[in-house]
Amino acid sequence: MGMTMTQKILAAHAGLDYVSEGQLISAKLDLVLGNDITTPVAVNEFEKAGFDKVFNKDSIAIVLDHFVPNKDIKAAEQSKTCRQFANCQCISHFYDVGKMGIEHALLPEQGVVTAGDCVIGADSHTCTYGALGAFSTGVGSTDMAAGMATGMAWFKVPSAIRFNLTGKLPYNCSGKDVILSIIGNIGVDGALYKSMEFSGDGVQNLSIDDRLCICNMAIEAGAKNGIFPVDEITQAYMTNRCERKPVVFEADKDAKYDKVYEIDLSKIKPTVSCPHLPENTRNAEELHDIKIDQVVIGSCTNGRMEDMEAAYKILNGKTVAQNARCIIIPATMQIYRDCIERGYVTAFIDAGAVVSTPTCGPCLGGYMGILAAGERCVSTTNRNFVGRMGHTESEVYLSSPFTAAASALTGFITEYKEVQ
Repeated sequence: MGMTMTQKILAAHAGLDYVSEGQLISAKLDLVLGNDITTPVAVNEFEKAGFDKVFNKDSIAIVLDHFVPNKDIKAAEQSKTCRQFANCQCISHFYDVGKMGIEHALLPEQGVVTAGDCVIGADSHTCTYGALGAFSTGVGSTDMAAGMATGMAWFKVPSAIRFNLTGKLPYNCSGKDVILSIIGNIGVDGALYKSMEFSGDGVQNLSIDDRLCICNMAIEAGAKNGIFPVDEITQAYMTNRCERKPVVFEADKDAKYDKVYEIDLSKIKPTVSCPHLPENTRNAEELHDIKIDQVVIGSCTNGRMEDMEAAYKILNGKTVAQNARCIIIPATMQIYRDCIERGYVTAFIDAGAVVSTPTCGPCLGGYMGILAAGERCVSTTNRNFVGRMGHTESEVYLSSPFTAAASALTGFITEYKEVQ
């Protein structure tokens, strides 16, 4: 029996010729990631275990993105712990105010992750990097501490689900609509501890930003990771960007999959995940009577350049609906700068939106867009659990940037074509 793409990467990093689902392995790590929330816990465990030196200062990334610029004293103390540790250990990939960005947008942009990597991160959306053909998965802060000290992590080799993509997305849909549709179909536990492996002719019609978005939300289906094959689009993105030479792995033709789903991208519709689970999906056209108070366009899911382009396309020359708030958060400083140079920021402000420095902020109910009781938000973030963005009586509706921007103009959940 052959191996899946994920299994091949894990086998290579474990120094084995073959691995199978359920097998316990110890694998070498190419990158260990933490942020301003999870790193302080890892640092405490690192020191408590008696370690005083990381295994490789170039293979650790610490990104201050959740509550930075600091929202309060507690956030400031957490950031201080990260800065002290990074300076003490001479961490190469330390991203602070001024050069930081939302971690899962920043690291691919900066070339810190590449095809064939084995990556762990103390953040559940570390699965994003599968878009580049890497194995990446979220872990706890204790595992992060062990990874920083030893450069190793143990895994149970996952089985896989294959998603065979065909066709091309409609003009008003993006990768976000794809992954929301999938989660709506299989449920939040539909890929529990499995690898979501995407393939088929339709892959070539998805941009890198689409793929990053799709893999980012693999965890919302319970998956261990999401992963795309490395094609010409991936290679073009990585050229002159990645720090390490990409290593391309391909699934064997006789690889075993628990299930195979056929997905025609041309049949995807603008999709919205209603409260309070990502699996609670409806077509946007069915939700026109839902009045909203706020729109958030940003996050590690949808704060990339194509997302900003979609927002600009819809908001330029128009005005955010009365009694609605629109918060736009470019995911990295480079994206922020590009938005300024292209005139997007001016257009957003003229439309009545506010533009924030890169931050996770409202996604996890931190700051920059907290909801009061009874308020509703259409958001391009990745989770809509009870109280996720503020009060437990508030509601979050997940959507693509197309639907979010269109909704900002009407004050109701709206798909893009309705405001052309």
